Amino acid sequence: MSTQIGQIKVRRAYDTAAPDDGRRFLVDRFWPRGISKERAQVERWLKEAAPSADLCRWFDHDVERWEEFRQRYRAELDAHPEVVEPLLEAARQGDVTLVYGARDTEHNQAVVLKEYLEERLTRAE
Repeated sequence: MSTQIGQIKVRRAYDTAAPDDGRRFLVDRFWPRGISKERAQVERWLKEAAPSADLCRWFDHDVERWEEFRQRYRAELDAHPEVVEPLLEAARQGDVTLVYGARDTEHNQAVVLKEYLEERLTRAE
């Protein structure tokens, strides 16, 4: 039996939720400044799926550290597979949007997490 895996998207918390977002999960360690729970429209806040505080401080949104950040964050996820299970389960049921607060739309943890989840789902098929 083949299951239809939903699409995984990423969206800034400061952007308006879209009708096709599916289930929305905040994947930041801290709640985005100035965003109400109503505006965020997230089903769940999965701060444990965010990079560790130490890794965030080390990365400090420095694009030159991006590749190393990706590797370190993926290692953290590998060490704690239980933190991504709610996201994998949601993606097995339909579309999922990973919500984040960073300004940089290309170099943030949600981008890495999306890749990671897609790889895990592909391997599981």
